[in-house]
Amino acid sequence: MSQVAEQFPMLCFSLSTLSSTRLGCDTAAVVNILAHRDAMQRSFIQQEYRAMYSDDLSKRLVSELSGKLETAVLLWMHDPAGRDAIVIRQALLADVTNLNAATEVICSRTLSQIQLIKQNYHSKFGVFLEQDIEGHTSGDHKKLLLAYVSTSRYEGLEVDREMALKDAKALYKAGEKKLGTDEKTFIRIFSERSRAQLGAISSVYHDMYGGSLKKAVKSETSGKFEHGLLTILKCSENPAKYFAKVLHKAMKGLGTDDTTLIRVIVTRTEMDMQYIKAEYLRKYKKTLNDAVHSETSGHYRTFLLSLLGPNH
Repeated sequence: MSQVAEQFPMLCFSLSTLSSTRLGCDTAAVVNILAHRDAMQRSFIQQEYRAMYSDDLSKRLVSELSGKLETAVLLWMHDPAGRDAIVIRQALLADVTNLNAATEVICSRTLSQIQLIKQNYHSKFGVFLEQDIEGHTSGDHKKLLLAYVSTSRYEGLEVDREMALKDAKALYKAGEKKLGTDEKTFIRIFSERSRAQLGAISSVYHDMYGGSLKKAVKSETSGKFEHGLLTILKCSENPAKYFAKVLHKAMKGLGTDDTTLIRVIVTRTEMDMQYIKAEYLRKYKKTLNDAVHSETSGHYRTFLLSLLGPNH
């Protein structure tokens, strides 16, 4: 027995289940196995499957699964940076581009995460992320995304109070103080400052001018550019709160935005899902698990709930 099989007792069973050709795929078993394996284990499973059956596991899953479950499982099979690269690529190049999704992923990630995404993007698709942003976005939105993926930023918690004061003044002068908006100043500060520094700028801005920086962004910008700036700002303060709101919006009202539901749950499960669940319960007085349960069904529901973990 290989080292991989010794490490993961359920692995051999999963491989035999997935390789079944006469009886079809035991979807429940596949969902249960894959949803409870971390990125390294999933990678081992894929390697062992190819070694044992000379076949690609993802291709086999495509042939055995369908619909929303297929979308969610296939995305889950990648590591976090690989998933993000795929989400961005699909969002930028789809027949109907989903620029909000691409903007959300890019503007909510840290510098170190973006560097890994860029490496995965080039290795998977043979083009640089910046090239696709250049070709599929426009205006100030394009300028913001290009700056955000290419600018070096400090990732620590230390804050420069003097710089925060200077930046708060510059943002006020570029926005609320003048007729029109100096978008270049917003792009420069939002792409160059660390999350901690942006939080300090936001606090200083409120103290000096009596209004929030978020409200200033909303009043001075619009569209995809506004969405990018707000995503950067909100994720600098509390990314879990930001994604709890995104998930609530995806399930609010008639129908469910399953594309968003899948994207957020699958991409955040191995990052900060427990914090997102806590924020969701605090804000909406309902567990995220209960909300997802009421909006989904079948193996698709089981898979998402398995990723979310215990309902508390």
